[in-house]
Order: sequence, then structure tokens, then C-alpha cells
Amino acid sequence: MNAPTALSHLVPDVQQRAVPAALIAALKARFGERCSTAMAVREQHGRDESSFECPPPAAVVFAEDTRDVADAVRLASEHETPVIPFGVGSSLEGHLLAVQGGISIDVQRMNKVLAVDADDLTVTVQPGVTRKQLNEEIKSTGLFFPIDPGADASLGGMSATRASGTNAVRYGTMRENVLALEVVTASGEVIRTGTRAKKSSAGYDLTRLFVGSEGTLGVITEVTLRLYPLPEAISAAICSFPSIEAAVRTTIEVIQLGVPIARVELIDVNTVRMVNAHSKLGLREEPMLLMEFHGSPAGVKEQAETVQEIAAGHGGKAFEWAATPEERTRLWTARHNAYFAAVQSRPGCRAISTDTCVPISRLADCLLDSVAEADASGIPYFLVGHVGDGNFHFGYLLDPNDPKERATAEDLNHKLVARALRLGGTCTGEHGVGLHKMGFLVDEAGAGAVDMMRTIKRALDPKNIMNPGKIFAL
Repeated sequence: MNAPTALSHLVPDVQQRAVPAALIAALKARFGERCSTAMAVREQHGRDESSFECPPPAAVVFAEDTRDVADAVRLASEHETPVIPFGVGSSLEGHLLAVQGGISIDVQRMNKVLAVDADDLTVTVQPGVTRKQLNEEIKSTGLFFPIDPGADASLGGMSATRASGTNAVRYGTMRENVLALEVVTASGEVIRTGTRAKKSSAGYDLTRLFVGSEGTLGVITEVTLRLYPLPEAISAAICSFPSIEAAVRTTIEVIQLGVPIARVELIDVNTVRMVNAHSKLGLREEPMLLMEFHGSPAGVKEQAETVQEIAAGHGGKAFEWAATPEERTRLWTARHNAYFAAVQSRPGCRAISTDTCVPISRLADCLLDSVAEADASGIPYFLVGHVGDGNFHFGYLLDPNDPKERATAEDLNHKLVARALRLGGTCTGEHGVGLHKMGFLVDEAGAGAVDMMRTIKRALDPKNIMNPGKIFAL
């Protein structure tokens, strides 16, 4: 298997392209104060939640509409200068880094909900709208958008990385929930893909091509999404287990029996301790499943009773309910803050976060062997998982100034991905390839498939200006 790639030590050795002064002058003439070359602004747009370091972009353009994006891309194309789209900066695999120089296009000001079609269960938004903002704006309609990656990510960024999260076991990922897009191509042309119809057989599925393309084919400027009716009843529960294996076996049985559970999250004992300290909770310090049930009151009761019975058969105990919205919010906020709780548990550390996904039947095999390796390494770590769909995350907490810890963490990640691929899984269930998993993509998809991706990239972006150096090297 190919070794992971890296910047300095983890990103491919690429040539920084000089950004012409004429381009900066043209951007400032077009955008005025909305084109910034201030170092603080550039540095903010030159990092994400990954552990990589890279020189910042040469300038940042703050776009307010599609025309702004098209004009900025067109100017960059004329000067053959890279363009990196920027949402809220929550990506984990180095997607936002200007590894070949260039300019950043910040779409946070493109934050309008453009149309809510409640009868058709669809909504169209600009890319800077975040998932929390969307749900707040549509709550009066009785609908909601379920994809929840944890961070309050932008919907443009979630589309670009094909995000998913805690609700994916029931509602799917961004792949299933993006119906149509507006995209600015590498030449500055504006195109539309898909429609609000539930299905179509018209030509190539360009929407799916751009969903998950990580900004390497175009800049997303509008997204049309599926919405869902708010459940009549929602109930959450936590259950502690004597071991991770018992929690995982419970999850597998729940899924294989067809229980329509909405969320089922695994938290290991390390993470429970970190979350307790960070969020001032008193959770039992044992491996835990955090679950949520959606449906009618009778349906939710039936689902919960079934799961409770299954859990008891695997040694599950301390089954506790969180029926009120406040209690549920408190629990899920603690889960979503697990990453930050972990990082704060070791001041000054950086986290290398994994996101492999395997067929549900192989989850225990993959997870237990990976836990054993992590325990033996001596590296502090946390473990959380959207285990209902076979997806889990290790976060290795390392001293960024200790090369040995970096090497150990990367070795653990390498072994984990190799194991997931052997078991029929993927190197990335939801974070995307970015910089960190370029070598793994070849192992997963094969050289021929990656070459086909390169062919598509060259055809749609012949000057290689759209977020170059990500997913694969040209």
C-alpha cells in the first residue's frame, strides 16, 4: 500500500505558483475592499482543522453573489492562478490549503435561503448557509434538513466534501440529499445541474460529479436540497456497555433487524472521560451508545423497547432516556463537542482524525483490532463512531513538535485504512480525500479509476486552477 502523503512531511512536494501582481490589481479593481491581502485575513483562510501547515493564499475575495464568484474565477483563469473555495474552514483533511498558491474565494456572505418549496420538500440555498442556520429558518414549516456532520459547516462545503454525520444511518449523506447545483466552472461559466424533481434520466449525472469533488472541478454557488418532515416524536437514550465489542455487537444486531433508528453513536471510555470534563457531565465512564429514535409516539416506543432488549442481551446497562428537547440537545451537544473536548484534554496538541467506513458486518473486526493497536501505541486518542452505517473516527492526539508521535499516529492511520480496505471498506467515509488520503485513494479505487478522475479533471479544468493538489496529483 502507498504511504500517506503530506505537506512538509505529509503533503506532496508541489511548486507554489507565483500570483501575478496584475491579477491582484484586477481583483482589487473589481472588488475593492472585498479583496484583502492582509496577512491576518490570508492566514485565516490558509488553514482548516487539519494538522497541516502551508503558506496562505495571496489574496482573499469575499463573494456576495454568483457573479462575484464567476468574475473572480474568470480573472484567475486569465492569469492561470489557483482558486480555493472557502466556507467556514471546518474541513479536516487540508482541503482549504493553498498548496500551489493562489487566491481564496470566501462564500460566507452568500448566506441566503433562496427558496423553500414546502410542498415538494425542497429548499434552495446559497453555499454559505450553514446547516444550523437553515434549520432555524425553516422550523416554522414543520420541515428540517437532517445531515449533521457535527460542526456547523456550510452547505456548500458539505456538498463539496459529500459530508454525512450522525443521522446518515436513516437519512443518508449529502450524495442522496443534493438534488441540484449551480456551479461556476474553471472558465468562469455558470452552469446548473439537476432539478427539483425526485428523479431524472436526462444525460450524465453532473450533480453527483460535483458533490464530493472538493472544489477541484468548480465552485458551488447554489444548492437545492431535500427536506424532511419533523418527526412527530423524538426520543434519545444512552446505554453503557462492559466493552466496545458489546456496544458494536448491539449496533450490528439493531441494524440487521431493520430497526429504523435515526442515530446510533459509539463513544469509547476515553472520549466519555474527555466529554465529562469538557461539558461538565456525569456520564458513566464506560463504552457507550448514544441513540435517537424518530417517528410516531407508538413507533418510537416500539423502536426503543426493541433496542433496549437487544442491548440487555449484550450486557448493556444504565439505559437512560432524554425525552425533552433540552435533555437531547445537552447530550448531542456533548457528542458534537467530543473533538474539542479531546483536543483540550492535552493542551497544545493537534489531532489526526480518521474516518474509515466498513460494511456493518465487518465493523467489530475492524474496530477492535484498531483499538488494540491504538492502546499499544501509547498515543492518547479518542474514538467516536456513526456506527449505524459502519463509520468511525479515531482522533490521535499528538505533540506537533514531536516527530516520533507524528510518525506513530500516521502509522496507526495507515494500518487502520489498510484494514478497512481489506474488509471491503473505504479510506474516508465522510471527511473526503483532501491532502491526507491521496495515496489511499489509489489503493482503494485503483490506478485506472484514479486516471479516469484525472482525465475528467483535465477536461473540465485544463489550466489546473480549481483547488489543485487535492484528491490526486496531476
